[in-house]
Amino acid sequence: MMREYGIGEKLKTLRQQKKLTLKDVATRTGFSVALLSQIENNNISPPISTLSKLTKVFDVKIGSLFEEGEPRFVVMRRYGKPVPVAHPIMNVRNAHFWVPNIHGMKNRKMTPYLITLTADNQGNSISGREGESFIHVVKGRFEISLDGIDVTLEEGDSLYFDTSMAQVYRLKEGTEATILEVRTT
Repeated sequence: MMREYGIGEKLKTLRQQKKLTLKDVATRTGFSVALLSQIENNNISPPISTLSKLTKVFDVKIGSLFEEGEPRFVVMRRYGKPVPVAHPIMNVRNAHFWVPNIHGMKNRKMTPYLITLTADNQGNSISGREGESFIHVVKGRFEISLDGIDVTLEEGDSLYFDTSMAQVYRLKEGTEATILEVRTT
């Protein structure tokens, strides 16, 4: 079962991404370096309780160890008729990039942005950084390139993606597109 899902390799990758040694993980979990090495090399199948302790160290959900080829982005197309909702964020006009004043919130995990793409402010590249992002197209049509994969989104469509991917936002057609984006901080 371990080899089937590549759990040992996934754990090793997670450890390396966190820049931890086997000894570091052993100290944090109470497991021996030898046991951790056997797990990473798929020599043993540890119980769920062991995997749970390890995933807490790496700050991932235990289910992620059993997923195969997890996508780095997911597109959700508009479903049904949009429902008009009055919301203060939507009343912002003549702003290319608006960040709400939420800096006073302690321990926040995400930051919302209301982005207006026009013909004169598109095509800028955003270099990847660790985290996640959710985009919802409020108005218009635009294209986002994620590590060179172009995805066209229309009004009502949404996208959830890994922000470590390089991103380029481009107006697809028309004069303007408005996007609500929420990024982890």
